[in-house]
Amino acid sequence: MTNTNCDAVLTHNLELVKHFTEDKNLASLWSWFARICATPHPSYHEETLAQMIVAWAKSQNLEVYRDSVGNVIIKKCATKGYENRTPIALQAHLDMVPQANADTPHDFSVDPIKLRLDGDWLMATGTTLGADNGIGMASCLAVLASDDLPHPRLEVLLTMTEETGMVGVKGLQAGTLTAPIMINTDTEEIGEVYIGCAGGIDADLSLPVDWEDHSFNLAIDLTIKGLKGGHSGLDIDQNRSNAIKVLARLLKDVHSKHGDKFAIASILGGTLRNAIARESNAVIVLDAADEQEILTTVQQSFEAIFTEICHAEKNAKMITAKTDLPSCALSLTSTAKVIDFINVLPSGVVRFSDVAEDTVETSLSFGMLSLGDKLEAVLLIRSLLESGKTSVMQTLSSLAALAGAQAVFDGDYVGWNPDLESNITPLTVELYEQILGEKPQVKVIHAGLECGLIKQSHPDLDIVSIGPTIKNAHSPDEKVQISTVETYWQLLIKILANAPKA
Repeated sequence: MTNTNCDAVLTHNLELVKHFTEDKNLASLWSWFARICATPHPSYHEETLAQMIVAWAKSQNLEVYRDSVGNVIIKKCATKGYENRTPIALQAHLDMVPQANADTPHDFSVDPIKLRLDGDWLMATGTTLGADNGIGMASCLAVLASDDLPHPRLEVLLTMTEETGMVGVKGLQAGTLTAPIMINTDTEEIGEVYIGCAGGIDADLSLPVDWEDHSFNLAIDLTIKGLKGGHSGLDIDQNRSNAIKVLARLLKDVHSKHGDKFAIASILGGTLRNAIARESNAVIVLDAADEQEILTTVQQSFEAIFTEICHAEKNAKMITAKTDLPSCALSLTSTAKVIDFINVLPSGVVRFSDVAEDTVETSLSFGMLSLGDKLEAVLLIRSLLESGKTSVMQTLSSLAALAGAQAVFDGDYVGWNPDLESNITPLTVELYEQILGEKPQVKVIHAGLECGLIKQSHPDLDIVSIGPTIKNAHSPDEKVQISTVETYWQLLIKILANAPKA
């Protein structure tokens, strides 16, 4: 899309959200979100958005600067009468997860997100929405834009490239924030207050393969699609199927029955390390004489799998189609090894916590698979405990060693341990109860909030995380519940208005 199209989408977005509320400050939040969505900002492409925000802050005579890794820091003086209250930092990340359905052409680096309504829900069409963490970012900017909200001295930290390695907070220098309290805005469930999160690390596994000319005369494309996908931390315990693992199981069934009658010419699945794979694809080569019996096995295998997953994955489907015959394919030995390798790689919940009720302690998600000179698999390990991460890393290392593969681990980030001496947590709970009429749940989240890494450079920072209800983050079904944004906003401004005395 061109800038003209971005402008047209912005006009559409602003027109859509202007009917959500008559409160001018909440309207400002929605206006900011409309602008954020109309400005392409996937991970590693958030520079335009960052520059737009900096330019706006300067136009408002706010103190603003960018640090060495591009994080945006904006400061605002306390409102009259709040000069002696404890300063508070607000924090969000600038980037969004770029996920689109295979039949939705969308270049996230240049194409804007066009908003649409579905009852009380706001979403995109065929792509992620960016409410994660766009709503939080919009709320920070709306607070800065307000001329009548009471608040102490504010610091707003908008970080770079959170979704693909937490680049911004890893480069955050000690002393960047001087406020002793921080509100992270990246929580995705109304009525919940988060005081801790999982740490994580990427596992990159590569398996050597042998390519060769083949004598087969037919190529069949096998595609798994229609799965829900979702956030590889928040949704890992929701019984959602991983398309890579479904394809691996199907291919294993076929190989068990038909052995050397086919070979793999290509295989891939998933698009992001931190999203549950929704789609996967393989091209196999075979003899036309064996087509019917192999496709019968493929169909029977998928029907058996679908019987198991249909309640959680009612839209799951398998598509088979003849395709152009490639000149090369994996050897029969490599074909068998690849199938066994992806079939044995684990994905899902490893262990639930003994101390945090109904909370996943350790998990891993098979995020991406590709085939070139080697078979490349990317998995994301998450755990509330460093020992949990280490255990899964050891498991993957052992599997790799047995298969003759290599396992490399990188992108390590620490978790956020609950602070039993926190002052902001009880205040947040008290104010939330006033709004909800009941106590909120205080929880530890099985996802990678930036709070743990921020605590590394700012160890004395007292942090709490809140947010509205966002469903299906990291998938094209992402949506934010409009009514909960108002509840979240009420809580945010209530915390600022009740900031403790310094």
